[in-house]
Amino acid sequence: MSTGLSVLFIRASVIYAIAGMALGIHMAATHDHGQMPTHAHLVLLGWVGMTIYAFFYRLWPEAAGGILPKIHAIVANVGLIALIAALYIIYGGDIATGEPIASISSMAVFANTILFAFIVWRGAR
Repeated sequence: MSTGLSVLFIRASVIYAIAGMALGIHMAATHDHGQMPTHAHLVLLGWVGMTIYAFFYRLWPEAAGGILPKIHAIVANVGLIALIAALYIIYGGDIATGEPIASISSMAVFANTILFAFIVWRGAR
């Protein structure tokens, strides 16, 4: 038995893993490691974080009920995509454009992690 959220998160994690590995290979091939922070965020928050979310919702499917887990799923993905885009812009040299996006998306990802903590405490029994 799996929840829709666990499937959504594991599928997203695989996409982020591929994107992170592709960025890592690109950096190695070009000998330009300027996007290392972008790569690290993509792999850790995307691949690892989304996998943890998938396993959580798989192990505690009752925690996936209600609106809060759905908000968690949307904000986790939208926030991460915005953060990765902002970091790519910043480490590509356009700090003025990327910083406002990074600030907002970082706060969204942080708030979403607090929401996940609430879901864990409420749902993992």
